[in-house]
Amino acid sequence: MTLTTNFMQQRVDEWINQFEEGYWPPLSMLASIVEEVGELAREINGLEKIKRKKKSEPVISLSLEIGDILFSLICLANYYSIDLEESFNDVMEKYSKRDMDRWTKKE
Repeated sequence: MTLTTNFMQQRVDEWINQFEEGYWPPLSMLASIVEEVGELAREINGLEKIKRKKKSEPVISLSLEIGDILFSLICLANYYSIDLEESFNDVMEKYSKRDMDRWTKKE
């Protein structure tokens, strides 16, 4: 099955809304995103041997860390009724126009 951003947003919304508490307040969701990005940074630092992890620290999947970030971003988008597919298309158009001649194209 191919996942679309709309499907992911709907699935997260259904999962969140099964609980009385519902979505966290926006600043709490933002704090969660920052925390998850920090966890991803820690893993990349360890993998790239920039800042070695302690032997007692487990190796955590980059895929799961990115998934955590994606989940948290979807929660924030859902809270503000932002269509991520539309947002993605808008940002790709922005980058395509703004950065068209910024980088060296492959031949």
